[in-house]
Amino acid sequence: MKKTTILGHSTQAVNRIGLGCMGMSEFYGSFDENESINTLHKAIDLGVNFLDTADMYGWGANERLLGKAIKGRRDEVSLATKFAVMRGPNGEYLGLNCKPEYIRQACNQSLQNLGVETIDMYYMHRQDPKVEIEEIVGAMSDLVKLGKVKYIGLSEVNAETLRRAHAVHPISALQTEYSLWSREPEKEIFDVCKELGITFVAYSPLGRGFLTGAIKSRADLETTDWRLTLPRFTDEAIKENLKFVEVIDQIAQSKKATKAQVALAWVLSQNDEIITIPGTRKVHRLEENMGAFKLDLTKTDLAAIQKSMPPETIGNRY
Repeated sequence: MKKTTILGHSTQAVNRIGLGCMGMSEFYGSFDENESINTLHKAIDLGVNFLDTADMYGWGANERLLGKAIKGRRDEVSLATKFAVMRGPNGEYLGLNCKPEYIRQACNQSLQNLGVETIDMYYMHRQDPKVEIEEIVGAMSDLVKLGKVKYIGLSEVNAETLRRAHAVHPISALQTEYSLWSREPEKEIFDVCKELGITFVAYSPLGRGFLTGAIKSRADLETTDWRLTLPRFTDEAIKENLKFVEVIDQIAQSKKATKAQVALAWVLSQNDEIITIPGTRKVHRLEENMGAFKLDLTKTDLAAIQKSMPPETIGNRY
């Protein structure tokens, strides 16, 4: 299986298994900064060079964590961060902001948090409905011209918006949720990305941990875990959606692999350019994820998975 790819409209080679860092600072229950830094260092040692964060994760704490972890190793990694979701001093959500002046302000703050001079990949996290995409991408393009950003990307936009954005400035990557239980991008987005030369970055490729089989009931999550607020993590939804895990487990047993490796390998097998950014705080899970590269899912395997999967996922993503 191909391990690296070149980000769209760039010369940047990145590992197709990156590292989503969100859970190191918030959302998925308790966390330990030292453990996270150790995991980040191990990731870099293993060649995981595409690190994903956002200014809203821990309202700046996640970017600062990455900045601390990459000191002395900046040249070994490609840093991706995002703007648009505003948080208050106590973490409260204040809505979306994609006004050009805010984008400039957010970029400067992210550069400071990360302790770097340039952000490799700068994403619009979500689109502010009050600002046209052309104006947003124009402001992002200005950051490229200023040398503060190398490449720009978008997250969770539709095909029409992606086309309009790309007409203003080359879009290098589109980040959207994609996994065995979230397959919406197959309908149109994949084709547009291929046509325009945009790299597709799959976040939550393990279904927020559900497809690993680690979550069999709500009791498996800490009381502070954000997933408890999501429609797919109600008792009823978990019970029904475990059918996905059963199919994955059958393949895993036949391949002498883990369920996480099968779920990741499935995403990577959809085309040779997809990048995944599974999140973890633990070294042994990181090493397990990297084992997906050794898993060869044949056309027969992929067809069997397709045939056996439940027809729909119970519960919306958010």
